[in-house]
Amino acid sequence: MTVIISLLAAVTLILIAIIGAGTLGLQYLFGIVIPYATLAAFLFGIVYRVVKWARSPVPFHIPTTCGQQKSHPWIKYSKLESPFTALEVTGRMALEILFFRSLFRNTKVDLKKGPKLVYGSEKYLWLAGLAFHWSFLIILVRHLRFFVEPVPFFVAALQTLDGFFQIWLPIIYITDVVILVALLFLLFRRLYDPKLRYFSLAADYFPLFLLLSIAVTGYLMRYTGAKADLIAVKELAMGLLSFRPTIPVGLDTIFFIHLFLVSVLIAYFPFSKLMHMAGVFMSPTRNLANNSRAKRHVNPWDYDVKVHTYEEYEDEFREVMKAAKMPLEKE
Repeated sequence: MTVIISLLAAVTLILIAIIGAGTLGLQYLFGIVIPYATLAAFLFGIVYRVVKWARSPVPFHIPTTCGQQKSHPWIKYSKLESPFTALEVTGRMALEILFFRSLFRNTKVDLKKGPKLVYGSEKYLWLAGLAFHWSFLIILVRHLRFFVEPVPFFVAALQTLDGFFQIWLPIIYITDVVILVALLFLLFRRLYDPKLRYFSLAADYFPLFLLLSIAVTGYLMRYTGAKADLIAVKELAMGLLSFRPTIPVGLDTIFFIHLFLVSVLIAYFPFSKLMHMAGVFMSPTRNLANNSRAKRHVNPWDYDVKVHTYEEYEDEFREVMKAAKMPLEKE
């Protein structure tokens, strides 16, 4: 049921863009007003969530480790698995953010006949997650060519490298293929695995369908007859960035569908599970050094609390307790 609801939500968004930008001609709304509103929601949501996390006290020293902690000089400790200094924490965080190191070590558990628990590798999940995130990042960097003039050299170089194979005209980018395969795998994995499907929510399926819709509309504009006028797209993008927006001639409905879906993703981002992008930096299980033996962690919630001791309690209710023949420490 959650799959159907998520799919219908994505289809509804597409229909809204088709009717609004195509049938009703509300291109100003979908091309200017909604992107600006989306940006405002995104910035507000990001700041709100990050500030809220930053203000949350960390009462316990809880770094997640799976290596030898630093103790005596003659005992070798694991600098990445159990970091002791800020530099070692930075190295651990870099491997986690760039290469999903903890996910690489993840395993899956299946209950076989017997009954018997069987542990297996989950490297396909790590590979699909890594492929999706890196492809998504490269595609975002490639899209910078629409917002700046002249195009930075690293954007042009990345675009050339991404289209290195030059198979087809127009050139097929490697990341365009990889991101679609990765998204389909992540969706198929949730649908195929009964355990995962049982506790998957609409918040898990909707981003996948939304990202797939964005990818497909992008493919249609690049590789089919529904191509977008790149000059008009750049004119709109630079106008939005310079706060002098105009709707240029030559933009088809498919472009406004793509733009609307991207706008929904950006506005939805800070209030969804996708916010783990910023959350990983704020996680005390990752960003704390495992140095509790050398440095005392002070609980910020450890403020003075007025307590009511038993002696005070007995003094307050002494006569009542004596009348009830209850034992007293002091007569």
